[in-house]
Amino acid sequence: MSASREKQNRQAAAGQADPKTARAAQQRKEEKRTNLLYGVIAAAVLIAVVVSFIWRSDFIPKMTTAATIDGEKYTAAEVEYYYQTAYRNFLNQYSYFTSYLGLNTSGTLRSQAISSTAAEMLGIELPEADAADAEANADSLAPAGMTWHDYFLDQALDNMSVIQAALKAADAEGFQYPAGVQVEYDDNMEALKSVAAASGISVSQYLKGNFGAGVTEKVYGEQLMRVLRYSAYANAYQDGLTYSDSELEEAYDANRNTYDLVSYEVVSFSGAAESTTDADGNTVEPTEEESTAALEAASEKANAVVDGFKAGGNLEDLADEYEGTYSKNESGSYSAGSALSEWLYRGDLEDGDAVVVTDGTTLYAVVFHDRFRDENPTIDVRHILVPLGTGSIAEGEEGYEDEQSQLKADAHTKAEELLSQWQSGEATEDSFAALAMTESTDGSKYDGGLYTEVYQGQMVTEFNDWCFDAARQPGDTGVVDTQYGSHVMYFSGVDMNRWQSQVASNLRSEAYAAWEEDLTAGSTIQRSESGLKLIG
Repeated sequence: MSASREKQNRQAAAGQADPKTARAAQQRKEEKRTNLLYGVIAAAVLIAVVVSFIWRSDFIPKMTTAATIDGEKYTAAEVEYYYQTAYRNFLNQYSYFTSYLGLNTSGTLRSQAISSTAAEMLGIELPEADAADAEANADSLAPAGMTWHDYFLDQALDNMSVIQAALKAADAEGFQYPAGVQVEYDDNMEALKSVAAASGISVSQYLKGNFGAGVTEKVYGEQLMRVLRYSAYANAYQDGLTYSDSELEEAYDANRNTYDLVSYEVVSFSGAAESTTDADGNTVEPTEEESTAALEAASEKANAVVDGFKAGGNLEDLADEYEGTYSKNESGSYSAGSALSEWLYRGDLEDGDAVVVTDGTTLYAVVFHDRFRDENPTIDVRHILVPLGTGSIAEGEEGYEDEQSQLKADAHTKAEELLSQWQSGEATEDSFAALAMTESTDGSKYDGGLYTEVYQGQMVTEFNDWCFDAARQPGDTGVVDTQYGSHVMYFSGVDMNRWQSQVASNLRSEAYAAWEEDLTAGSTIQRSESGLKLIG
């Protein structure tokens, strides 16, 4: 896989930090599956897709070869599965930027050239001629250069190549796939049927409308299982990567800005001159003299705040006096290109150092306090989520609060029952994981409810507070209620410190990228135009 592809895929990783949604504590794992189809098999994605259901009557022959990867043939339907998956995941990731990227989701992808702006944002390396032609032919029915269709087809074939190589490697070493693979497969196939039924159509019709006529339930299921098995094998590889304290220290020292935090106070002032409106209501931009005067005025205020602080004043009081915006950050992180950040991370500052930093038309009166790395431990925890039931009374209507209270009580009772069920059995961590796999509604169920390297403040308050209770011991259990439902908890233990977790995560990500490159080194992808013309 190319470096530009790797960069684009790293940018695609994103996550959330509460137990209701997808596996927050496993986000680092997800980030390292660098080219894999985030959310392709999630029920939430299936539901999102059906909203924009479009009937597609074109027939894609299930037997027509579209690509051959290292001698293994793939039909147009199989390639279509990965093509549509890549496209939908892209829309999920960049939904707010499609217009900026120049992607018209209502038009055919074959007729839309990728602009140099989009290429730069996505890390795509367009040849100079392609970039120029793309700008000139953006609205052409037959654009020069790389099209969005080309982009998603490349992604699909790259993904297929990696998956195929990984599955062959897994077979060669006799890799045993975890039980969660089958459970996740069954859940997603059931979700597929449920979404289709809720839409009043058959599974075949749903797949035809969203993936093309050739993507039958059989094709969909086969490729889904391949993706799940790949994911399990990739996770096993990453989970097996460990690093000594000295290796972590060495990697930390090589890039401290990435991992260090800073505490500081700052008062900001805008040095931008305001525009005005003429008698006809037209906006009048400020003159160069007005802009210069505004910047100088802000600079005078910022310097007055710094001087006042050095004379013993309180920065927050000085902000009020000079009408600046005060803020305090106890754990700020480095931001490349930020003048404020560059000053804070100079490396030679002491507590109380103060200066005015100019960044464009913004001026900062900033006081440095400390630079440090997060030594707080992370933890590993398993849980079983019992979600709140669906009420029948709308918020604001009479009886709503009573109904919600009952739903919360019901979830708590169910969670207590599950905890008792576990306690009456073997009452081991393994038996808890098995119960989570069958009873939890959280995405972590496929890993036995496990969240690893959870850091302070990552999860919702009640969940977080239970995990980080100073008295917490391995093997502790309990029920925690949050706005998402009730959680049956099992505390696995304390993990590495937060900064070590971050360093290890990046090392694993780098190792994964190299591993993926090795998997497909020398791999060949042969395209069959007769089959590929049926894609998209």
